[in-house]
Amino acid sequence: MFEGLFQPMHLLIIAGIALLIFGPKKLPELGKGLGDGIRGFKAAISGEEKPNDTGKSEGAKKDS
Repeated sequence: MFEGLFQPMHLLIIAGIALLIFGPKKLPELGKGLGDGIRGFKAAISGEEKPNDTGKSEGAKKDS
């Protein structure tokens, strides 16, 4: 059913249409966002956690 779905000519046509719709300046941003999303999804599936970017460590307690 999906034997010839992603042939090189089809991928070129899809890339050309995306270029016409979004323009050359927006495509790298879309690609970066898509890559970040895929990386985050893979990390969530494998159970990896990212470190806190807020600068606060969870295990640190302040002595008063």
